[in-house]
Amino acid sequence: MAAMIRRLAFAASLLMAACSQGDAPPQVDTSQYGAGANWETTGGDWAGSHFSRLGGITKDNVGELGLAWEYDLGTARVQESTPVVIDGIMYASGNLGRVYALNAVTGEELWTFVPEMDMQVVRSACCDWANRGLAVSGDKVLVAALDGTLYALNRQTGGIEWQADTIVDKERGYTVTGAPEVAGDVVVIGNAGGEYDTRGYVTAYNLADGSEAWRFWTVPRDPALGEQESEALDAALSTWSEDSRWDIGGGGTVWDAINYDPVFDQVLIGVGNGGPYPQAIRSPGGGDNLYLNSVVALDRATGEMKWHFQETPQDNWDLTATQPMTLAEIDVGGGEKRPVVLHTPKNGFFFVIDRETGRALAANPIVRTTWASGWNLETQRPVLTPEVSDYTSKPQIVFPGSPGARNWYPAAYDPGRNLYFAHVLDMGNLMFLPGPVDNVPHEKNFMNAGAAIIFTPDLEAAAATLPPPVRAAVEAHPAWQWVKDQPYSSQLRAIDPMTGETKWSVDSMGWQDRQGVLATQTGVIFHGNLAGRLFARDAETGEELWHVDTGSTIMAAPMTYEVDGMQYVAVQTGWGGGGWGFVPPYAAAYSKGNANRLLVFRLGGGAVRVPDDLPALEPAPVPPAQAPGVTPQMIAEGGVLFTTNCTMCHSNQPRAPLPDLRRMQPGVHAGFEQIVLGGLLVPRGMPKWDDRLTPEQVRAIHAYLIDLQGKLRTRELDLQRRGLPLDTQALTILSSY
Repeated sequence: MAAMIRRLAFAASLLMAACSQGDAPPQVDTSQYGAGANWETTGGDWAGSHFSRLGGITKDNVGELGLAWEYDLGTARVQESTPVVIDGIMYASGNLGRVYALNAVTGEELWTFVPEMDMQVVRSACCDWANRGLAVSGDKVLVAALDGTLYALNRQTGGIEWQADTIVDKERGYTVTGAPEVAGDVVVIGNAGGEYDTRGYVTAYNLADGSEAWRFWTVPRDPALGEQESEALDAALSTWSEDSRWDIGGGGTVWDAINYDPVFDQVLIGVGNGGPYPQAIRSPGGGDNLYLNSVVALDRATGEMKWHFQETPQDNWDLTATQPMTLAEIDVGGGEKRPVVLHTPKNGFFFVIDRETGRALAANPIVRTTWASGWNLETQRPVLTPEVSDYTSKPQIVFPGSPGARNWYPAAYDPGRNLYFAHVLDMGNLMFLPGPVDNVPHEKNFMNAGAAIIFTPDLEAAAATLPPPVRAAVEAHPAWQWVKDQPYSSQLRAIDPMTGETKWSVDSMGWQDRQGVLATQTGVIFHGNLAGRLFARDAETGEELWHVDTGSTIMAAPMTYEVDGMQYVAVQTGWGGGGWGFVPPYAAAYSKGNANRLLVFRLGGGAVRVPDDLPALEPAPVPPAQAPGVTPQMIAEGGVLFTTNCTMCHSNQPRAPLPDLRRMQPGVHAGFEQIVLGGLLVPRGMPKWDDRLTPEQVRAIHAYLIDLQGKLRTRELDLQRRGLPLDTQALTILSSY
């Protein structure tokens, strides 16, 4: 009887969410789960389910899919967004915050929007120029640009109705890469930059005019500056050390997951990692460091915190909670259904969190973990294992690695089958401190990650290059055998939310292969891969039902919609995001280039145009002679400066999205100082560095690159003479993903 009363009460709350007016929860019909003819949000529906109720495409006829139309997005960078379709019009966002309005049946361009910005901002973008979606509300299309400007565009014309600068401090490394979330009469947006020198927050703006409604800070401010901005921060302050590095910021950026929950009229946010990563620098003496790596529920009307659930206390490892959230009502045992958040953050656990209370009802590992040995539902805390994960005094192999068991690529939830379809990466990384933890300088508007990272697929090869004491510690670590036996696995999985058990799995191409997912009521799962294949699979078994070669790398989640009785499937293509400078050889972006496209399919459609292969690599051009006075010491200094300042973008790898600076042409060499210090190419996305580098340092970097180019040319000419390919890549050693 008690369970029946709770179910009736929950049903009543759904009805209230659907029918209320005014100051009460806004009108959202939660009686339907999954998207119908329209795909109204980046996640398809109010729940962010990436699930469709449409029945036109089935297991029996999916093999008849062909291209309906394609649209050239006009760029060659990252595409992580899922389009929105409402009443036959598609609204898609692209990198930097571009917007495209298209006829959803023909692909005819109705209007486009390109945000104006000072491209110097890209120096604060750790993980490419990504944009993860837009929102549509009434007569407005809402999108956030990389520079933090939130735009409300006229839905008919694309003209700017209003714009708001969401960045509170231009002297720090803030950017915006996530999708705005509409919550009644406000729109909520967070920011990125946890690896830089930021203090995270989310802001709600009034839809009518863009005025600020409220702001919630996720990390306390320096108590010396006065009172905290909220009672929630007063409570959080005791979880931070008195010696915390408030000057650096603390991190906690909300760079992706924001969901409006109409049942409880609350905004759910996923909070990011600490900055710097090592707690010994960020908050000496420890503490949980609220609200880092937490799911936080905020009152829609006031922005006040209702509850929080910290998924990774005492963060030391970049295990963010910013990964996409899915709202659902599921059986949590004994026939009782509860409103929950399904969440698979970076830290390797699958959480089922009660949306009313904020308590975890299930917390099961889906990958290998060394930072914690399990989760205690009674205490609502993980069982931490600092003896094998705290790298303050010695190197540690940490599972999962900073790319996370899950990341930005959306999962899909099928309520009828009670299955959660998601790409899962079971991989670790070596973490160690590159220097002492005391008196670490604040690098203004720049990287302050504070830890060195080597991913486990490269660790066995890299171990031989480590200093002997470090290598000895690595090979003595309990997880070293994991590294040797299985450095990673990368899979698409169908997972039971309450148990974390995998019903079926399909191996991906490699650890860099990651994909968003679409699920349909007819039991068809859609996803792409880096090689440019779009797949349809059986939801019950994972068996391949259909695929098409597109020749364009696919990471973003597909979506589906219906116009005039015809069902379509659409996906955006393009390589990028974290680790974007290291394009794996199996990616279409490596062999065919990274022209970004929007591909739309229907039953009875035609063939897909596959781009031609790129020409073979040619030996590096002849470098200029070194300038007078260049010494080996100067070249070595240039190498250190290049690694510190430039390698985040210039990976110097074959076919990388940005130029391989070992292959510079004479004109670039001639203008090198003007480019780096004078900002000659800022409009094209090459920022200037006159605030961090002196002319002498730039000349040292140039000397280093000239030396590299000469050595590369000699090596490649030898390979060419021997008839060997020139495609060789370095170990993927980087500190972001």
